[in-house]
Amino acid sequence: MQKEHSDHLPSKHSFSLCYLTTDIRTPSNIGGLFRIADALGVEKIYLAGTSLLPPNSKIRKVSRSTEQHVPYQYERNALEIVLNLKKEGYRIICLEITSNSVELSQVPIVEGDKVCLVLGSEKDGIAPDLLKVADAIVHIAMQGVNSSMNVVSACAIATYELTKKISLSQAE
Repeated sequence: MQKEHSDHLPSKHSFSLCYLTTDIRTPSNIGGLFRIADALGVEKIYLAGTSLLPPNSKIRKVSRSTEQHVPYQYERNALEIVLNLKKEGYRIICLEITSNSVELSQVPIVEGDKVCLVLGSEKDGIAPDLLKVADAIVHIAMQGVNSSMNVVSACAIATYELTKKISLSQAE
């Protein structure tokens, strides 16, 4: 089943960057992701698996209605979305702490790169089948005693870093 939302006003500027959320079931997290996507120029959000979908009053409250402006699409199967995005030339970057993940700042972005940032649920993370097909698995270097952060906070940091790299690659 595919559900697409296209009744939106265009952003002032968008990067060749999209999100894929897998099994994110907390309304405040989904709302926060829409708000970040709108603020930082993300072109689209793909919601997969059991991720919550708009319309939802809690999503709308946290997103400050940005779900009406950021294009989004639902597809049950996250792997199918990833494989289709790879065919369209997207680099798949999973935000996940694993034994072979690299620090986000170390991921090279070159001119013309299109990126899909994959985000998993805080409880279960990103499914192994998605990690296997990823072009990169990245983590954010943590300075404190905790080894992870909220998915929205991590996404904001990753989006800022990736859009900065995309902008720099386009300026070269």
